[in-house]
Amino acid sequence: MDTNVVITLLTIAVVLLSVVIIALLTATVVILVKVQRVIKSIDIITHNVAAASEWLVPARVLGHITKLFRR
Repeated sequence: MDTNVVITLLTIAVVLLSVVIIALLTATVVILVKVQRVIKSIDIITHNVAAASEWLVPARVLGHITKLFRR
């Protein structure tokens, strides 16, 4: 084989592998961003559930009811 052909084939292989690596890195970043969004929404949901469960404690509900009747 001619040396120029080997160099050309190796160059093509390196370029293809570089494109594949860049595509994989891009896909990884996109997936990580989506996972971060899901985690943020789960954090908001858990905060809302915690706030609701804190407010629905029977002692707090009865306390607010008694405050309403005292006024």
